[in-house]
Amino acid sequence: MANAKQVSGKLEWRINVPDGTSNVIVPESDQLVNKAWLWLKGLLCGLVLKIWRFLYKAWNLGVAEPKKVIHGVKVGLSLLLVSFFYYMRPLYEGVGGNAMWAVMTVVVVFESTVGATLCKCINRATGTFLAGSLALGVQWIANKSGETFEPIIIGISVFLLASATTFSRFIPSVKTRFDYGAMIFILTFSLVTVSGYRVDRLFELAYQRLSTVAIGTSLCIFITMVFCPIWAGSGLHDLIVCNLEKLADSLDGCVGECFKDNKTKFGTEEGPSKRMQGYKCVLNSKATEEVMANFARWEPAHGRFNFRHPWKQYLKIGASMRNCAYCIEALNSCINSEIQAPDYLKKHLSDVCMLLSTNSSEVLKELVIIMKTLTKSSKIELLIGEMNFAVQKLQDSLNSVPNSFIGPTVSTLQAPNEANRETIPKTAIPSLMDVFPMASLVYLLIQIAARIEGIADAVDQLAGLAEFKLAKDENSKQKKPTNKSTSDKQDHEAMKTSPKV
Repeated sequence: MANAKQVSGKLEWRINVPDGTSNVIVPESDQLVNKAWLWLKGLLCGLVLKIWRFLYKAWNLGVAEPKKVIHGVKVGLSLLLVSFFYYMRPLYEGVGGNAMWAVMTVVVVFESTVGATLCKCINRATGTFLAGSLALGVQWIANKSGETFEPIIIGISVFLLASATTFSRFIPSVKTRFDYGAMIFILTFSLVTVSGYRVDRLFELAYQRLSTVAIGTSLCIFITMVFCPIWAGSGLHDLIVCNLEKLADSLDGCVGECFKDNKTKFGTEEGPSKRMQGYKCVLNSKATEEVMANFARWEPAHGRFNFRHPWKQYLKIGASMRNCAYCIEALNSCINSEIQAPDYLKKHLSDVCMLLSTNSSEVLKELVIIMKTLTKSSKIELLIGEMNFAVQKLQDSLNSVPNSFIGPTVSTLQAPNEANRETIPKTAIPSLMDVFPMASLVYLLIQIAARIEGIADAVDQLAGLAEFKLAKDENSKQKKPTNKSTSDKQDHEAMKTSPKV
């Protein structure tokens, strides 16, 4: 039985059930409203949650890399200052109403590092000046040629110069350092020559264009070098040092993981995996190193780096480190292979392998100290000698593997007659499949040691080109014998001149 009654202006349907209870039927329109409200509420909550997650990630990024926050502030400051040429009437009239070109220049050329900003600023200013000057010359010649030949001369000049400049961008030396300037040359020359066909005051147009570009580039150079400068050279140097540390950690982690005891863990659970994966950063840093080295050559002297610091040598060090990282990657694959060497072979070679790994990582850590302090170290030769001695010791241990496990055993051949029973000696020599995985691992360790020595040679060349000085403690050690010899000499002369008793 269903009853209908008016409740607070709404029609409510109530169904009476035989057990005495009643159910209220909500109209379909109210259900749609509730569903729409729940959908809108979920949409708003999801949007707010996404915004909150984005802000949280941005905050973490800013805390982890404050240089990116500094770069954003510097760009905002540059745009604020250059916008005054548009807001203030005297400055606006001084650039002929083309102040917006200065704003566009700041947006285009301002980069995160000093070297990148200088590269783009110099390229843009040089390309604009050369293109504007050449365009004025072409326009003057075209005007003197008459109305018939004027568009022909302008069109031919645009075609030839644009084609030649575009082709020059494929030359490696031009593409590396002057690609942006070549593009600006094509743009400016085309704009000035083509617009000069309809504009009478072409010289004034070229002058205003050049002046606005000069204002924008000068402001960018001033801001990027004065306010919290971020140097590409320092970034390249720190990247090389960081990669050396990661190589040492990866080598220690891989060899430690290979020869660890099954009953004990090597370090923490997350430690070995993170240390072992450090070589991947070295393999993936080639493009970053090349870009930083290119921008570092544009930078003036700063910090501990002189004006003509050998930045190209950093690329050779990076290439040597990648050669070593390839071997560590192969070593990691060998460790994780399904075919493993027997435990008795690992136990036989574990000490010498760990010794070579330790000596090799010590060489890398000493190279890190050399790069961090920009000083020469006499310990590096001793460490390399110890590493080579460990290599020889490992080779001797590998050659002694067949003789180490030979043990005579006795086997008998059953014959029909007891008199014909024969005793045959048998030796337990490891099979090729047992030795091969361990031999591969040993070979990779020896290759790693050889390539670490190549890294040391590249760092030594850098020390010679950059004129690294000896460390203070080594200077003091060298001075002490000199002072002692001088004092001994003075005492000897004093004994000579002293009267005999």
